[in-house]
Amino acid sequence: MTRSGEPNLTAGARIAALAGLSAEIVECRRCPRLVAWRQAVAANPPRRYAGQDYWARPVPGFGDPAARVLIVGLAPAANGGNRTGRVFTGDRSGDFLFAALWRTGFANQPTSVSRDDGLALTGAYVAAVNRCAPPANAPTPTERETCLPFLVRELAVLPDVRVIVALGAFGWDGVLRTLEAAGLQVPRPRPRFGHGAEAPIGPYALLGVFHPSQQNTFTGKLTEPMLDVVLARARVIAGLGPESARPNRHIPAPRPACAAPADQSARLP
Repeated sequence: MTRSGEPNLTAGARIAALAGLSAEIVECRRCPRLVAWRQAVAANPPRRYAGQDYWARPVPGFGDPAARVLIVGLAPAANGGNRTGRVFTGDRSGDFLFAALWRTGFANQPTSVSRDDGLALTGAYVAAVNRCAPPANAPTPTERETCLPFLVRELAVLPDVRVIVALGAFGWDGVLRTLEAAGLQVPRPRPRFGHGAEAPIGPYALLGVFHPSQQNTFTGKLTEPMLDVVLARARVIAGLGPESARPNRHIPAPRPACAAPADQSARLP
């Protein structure tokens, strides 16, 4: 099977390439509106975060350089990743996601609160379409296209990835654009997003899941078992085997995927 990444990269070269790309991402100032917003949020945090030292820079990806599963969200949350400096860290969406990654054997712990909390991923890497927190949870098309090359390059130095899990409709669309930019042929008509949707694209299997936003998790639109099933399915497709058993946690067996109505919330990590 032809891979779109760099299959000959050694483990050390992957780590170095990801570190160099992350350093470049962190220094990016190409979108003036996003630069102004991320800094304004840091200067005027909500009371519960008053006095904390905000990251207030673009947020790079995080995870295992040998990942077989890539998880793609929308962008850092203003008081989540924009505060902590790690994607899906320090907010309710991250609480929901990393607990699921722990239950399904991708994470060594169920919590993600800071860059130095000891969290480690095995077999998975987490990234986003946009790397800066956008106002009103909505990057502009220009901001999306400006940031997309980072995800293209990230994927290129993760050559073991076989499955991409898109969180929400924005993440799904961003992944399709990324794969097109990487030179892969996306089917026409374009695969439609849905919770549990699957689409083979080149060497990858693209899986859709409702975004773990509070809007979705608090209303029950996305439940723990729903997310666990998709992540367990990703493990199987990626050849990682059954998820690790977790005390007092039952992981539903993966079932045949069927597309659910599109997620309209597209909230942020």
